[in-house]
This record gives sequence, C-alpha cells and structure tokens, in this order.
Amino acid sequence: MNIEETLIGIALVILGYGYFSKLLAKWSISGPIMFTAVGMVLSPLILGSYTFKINTETVQTVAQIALILVLFADASGINLSHLRKNRQWELPVRLLFVAMPISIVISILVAKVLFPDEPNLFIVLLALILAPTDAALGKAVVTDERITEKVRNTINVESGLNDGIVFPVFLAVVVMIATGRDGDGGGLGYVAQQITVGAVAGSIVGYLGAKASDFSLKHKWMEGAYRDLVPIALAVLAYYVAEPMGGNGYIAAFFGGLILGNTSEPMRKDVEHFTESEGEFLIMLSFLVFGLVLVPATVMYWDFRAFLFAILSLTLLRMLPVIISFGFIKMDLSTRLFIGWFGPRGIASILYILVAVEKIGDISEAKPLFAVMTLTIFLSILLHGLSAQPLVKRYSRSHPSDKKTV
Repeated sequence: MNIEETLIGIALVILGYGYFSKLLAKWSISGPIMFTAVGMVLSPLILGSYTFKINTETVQTVAQIALILVLFADASGINLSHLRKNRQWELPVRLLFVAMPISIVISILVAKVLFPDEPNLFIVLLALILAPTDAALGKAVVTDERITEKVRNTINVESGLNDGIVFPVFLAVVVMIATGRDGDGGGLGYVAQQITVGAVAGSIVGYLGAKASDFSLKHKWMEGAYRDLVPIALAVLAYYVAEPMGGNGYIAAFFGGLILGNTSEPMRKDVEHFTESEGEFLIMLSFLVFGLVLVPATVMYWDFRAFLFAILSLTLLRMLPVIISFGFIKMDLSTRLFIGWFGPRGIASILYILVAVEKIGDISEAKPLFAVMTLTIFLSILLHGLSAQPLVKRYSRSHPSDKKTV
C-alpha cells in the first residue's frame, strides 16, 4: 500500500467516524479505538504491503507537533491561583504527587522482576512512559454529568497535568541513555541545561505572547479566526526559540503554555477551544500512527510476561497507589477504585515512545520493553474505551450526582 492510498484511507476514516461518531459512541466505540484499528488495518500487519519504519520523518514530525501542542495546551489549563486557594485541587494533587510516584516506583520493581535481563535505565523509562494518564480514552467519564463533578474534575485535572510533570524526568532518563551510549559523561549537566533554558525561553515567549494578545484584543485588532491560531504559533515558537539556545523545546512549550494560561484568560479559553476542535484531529491522527507503526513493530514481542505486566500496570500498579494516596479522607472504596481504574494510557505515552525512539536511536536491545509499552497502551485503548459507559451507569446508580460545583 503506497502513501497516497494510506492518505485516502485516513481521509475516509475521519469522514466515516465523523458522520457516525454519536452512533458509535452509544456502542462504546471511541475515537481512539476506531483510529487505532484503522491504523492496524492499513499496516503490514493486516492488509498493507507498504512498510512504515518507526523512524520515518513523517511519523516523527506528527509526534513532534502533537507533543508540542499537547504539552502547551495541558499547561495552559493549570490555574495556579486555583491551585493555591481552591480545595477542588486536593484530590488531583494527591494523585499527582503521591499516587503517581508510588506507581512509578512499584512499576520499576515489578518490571525488574519480570524482565531481569533488561537494562535498568530502560526499565525506568518503561515506568515513566506508562505513568501519564489520558482522560480522552474514557471521555464518557469526564463528560457525563451523572458522575459527580468532584470525581470528573479529579480524573480530568490529573490527566491534564501528569504528562508535564513526568516529562522532565522522562527527558533526563532518555538523555542519560543516549549520552551513556555515546560515552558522554556530561549527561546530568546537559539535562539541567535543557530544562532550565527551555523553561526560561518558553516562559518569555508565553508571557510576551499573552501580553501582545491581550493588547491586540483590547484594541480589537485581531480577527476572530486567528484567536485559535495564535496559541498554536506561540507553542511552536517556544519550541524553536529554546532549541538553538540549548534548551529543550518540549519543556519550553510546557512553560509557554503555563505562563500564557495564567497571564491571559482569553488566550487560555482559546487554547481550550482549539484542543476541543482542531487539536482533536491531531490527537486522533496520533492514535492512527500508533496502530499503523508501533503495534506492527512490536507485536511479535507480546508474550506472557508482556501481557502480565500490561494487566498489572492498568490495575494493581495504578489502583493500589490511588487507594493509598487518598489516605483517610472521606471517600468510599468504590469511588477510589473508579478513579483508579480510569487512569488510561494514551496520547502522552504514545508520543513519549516516539520521542524516545527519536532521541535514543537504536532500541534493539530493549525491544521487549517497548513492546510492553505498546501492549499496555493498546489494551488501555480497548478496555477503557469499552468500559467507560457501562461503569458510568453502574457507578452513578450508587453515587448520584447533585450537579453542584464542588
């Protein structure tokens, strides 16, 4: 199958899913499920004869742009003043700073037992790549008002912030693997430079962009059609300002979004609007790339150990830390389990894999671990997508929503 045929296939699935998306949603067929499935159908795994290589320029470009925009958009939604003052952040903070670190540590320990011959840094990388959650895979949970706002907000905020929190650590491990292989002993110093310069460069771009946008809006100089385009341009600009200065562009994108969202309220709303519309296309395209490239490249390594770790990662290694993190606060076990289950692995994990492959280069020595990552994401796309609506119905019967802001 050539590129033109593949592009036609992509266009057809976007049209097909778009026309019938509400109908498919009633059967728990989510966008990520559909786009991943179509990617697999178009791949050499099922019908295709055209072989996509994991390091093709097209795939890396899609991953790069998607990750820039995802980090920028997620960071722009962090309201620092609410974080300090509003108690609705208590549960997400527990998930981010108690549950997630515990989950990462026990994932490393379990992976070391199951894969004792794999390099230690790659095992750490496995745990970090599978740490971020993706609310889009259980969209019915965060949009259904039958679920209390407190629970919906907790799941949504956690998934919006954990990729940005994990990313600097993920980057540090990737750099240590790459520089260690090259024999460069300055790995940690290089990581510090990447994070610091990236944060400063991104913050400056975000602040100046927010002020310029507010000034333009105040004087009514900006056409409405460009309000969604300005944040995209600022995200890309932050990336490419930081890179030549020795900073990390992804860190810059995150801090650019963070500063923009806390400096300009109109711009934060515009970023949210973009994420819900044009950004959705890029995210669905990433799931298609996942089915088209990552699944065929790793499926031959999906053995018993891979399935065991994947199931544990989606259940015990996620749910137990969530239960522990909520401590002695007033919350029944079913709510803790509900929040714990809806920690799906999706877009951030996919993009992190592609970035890791790009930065590290040859991953042949750790292909079984990359297969575990891919299998975990694949199972999450399927299981969380199919279980979202049934579990919402079941949970809401015993925990009716009062539809009041918590």
